[in-house]
Amino acid sequence: MAALATGFGSTRAFALDTVTLPFDNGERPLVTYPQKRPMIGLTSRPPQLETPFSVFNGGPITPNNAFFVRYHLADVPLNIDPDKFTLEVKGKVDRPLKLSLKDIRKLKATEIVAVNQCSGNSRGFFDPRVAGGQLGNGAMGCARWHGVPLKTVLDMAGVQAPARQVTFGGMDGPVMEKTPDFVKALNIDHARDGEVMLAYGMNGDDLPVLNGFPLRLVVPGYYGTYWVKHLNEITVIDSEFDGFWMKSAYRIPDTPNNSVEPGTAPKATIPITRFTVRSFITSVTHGARLKSGTITLKGIAFDGGTGIKEVSVSTDGGKTWMPANLGRNLGKYSFREWKLPVKLAAGSYELKVRATNNAGDVQPAEPRWNPAGYLRNVIETTRVTAA
Repeated sequence: MAALATGFGSTRAFALDTVTLPFDNGERPLVTYPQKRPMIGLTSRPPQLETPFSVFNGGPITPNNAFFVRYHLADVPLNIDPDKFTLEVKGKVDRPLKLSLKDIRKLKATEIVAVNQCSGNSRGFFDPRVAGGQLGNGAMGCARWHGVPLKTVLDMAGVQAPARQVTFGGMDGPVMEKTPDFVKALNIDHARDGEVMLAYGMNGDDLPVLNGFPLRLVVPGYYGTYWVKHLNEITVIDSEFDGFWMKSAYRIPDTPNNSVEPGTAPKATIPITRFTVRSFITSVTHGARLKSGTITLKGIAFDGGTGIKEVSVSTDGGKTWMPANLGRNLGKYSFREWKLPVKLAAGSYELKVRATNNAGDVQPAEPRWNPAGYLRNVIETTRVTAA
């Protein structure tokens, strides 16, 4: 903890190089923080770190030291003593609780492999551009989460009959009094579904500090805004929570595709919830020069929890499609790897990848737009040259 706190305020001293993301004004520094390899730095106060996209070619599990970081509030807790940490469960419950980390670790644990994705992942590609963090495709990651079902703790507390929602607060906080504290909410049935988790482990180790140590909420299939870090307060309420980060922020158009005409405002909005279906090529980069002949394309696909049914690849800009071979299924919330050998003669190519989930949802051919820059899941194009 001391090492982290010491290194945290010295981001510039750790700047290594720069990368250029593939959109206007896409130059970003590569920075290092304690417990992290070189990451793409978006902001330092609060820290926002994007995973270099090449990491995703290494397998379906994203290493802890490469997992993206997203904070809203700049007062990040860097000196948490795990022996003194407590989780408070209160509100409309029969038995209010204060649980230590040791108490939580004594409860029956479960594991789930799940993707955590920032709502603004890929926002930098929106056209016309929108306000907010101009992220590439690296604000996502897939990990094996270890912890206790939220249902277990709620049942220990005894949820009362009029309960409607559960709210979650963490130890990170605002610097200014007027800044609303970061609190999120889930409907009671979702909170008690047995999959939502109080996680203290990540890929066989403790959570990294910047990924929520010592406890975070894991909400499989939902965007990262719900995955509250440094979780220390759970409140059961008998109403619909109207805090800023639910009522005003993280809203999407209330339309069939949650989109509107570019440059317009939606008439009504609803909270963002589940991922859209997505897929990426990870084995070759945009603008790459390849050796002609047979190469094996590789990538990942995922969705909000039905699982990936099929992945198709096109080498001719979407005119024809070939089914890819799916890799091992680590669970319906995880990255699913895919591979496909393709033959490329000398020339230029538009490589495309398209995923379909088990609900029948298919990635759209044209990008959808909303003023917050959320939900991007257009069929991605990677342009390469073979010679």
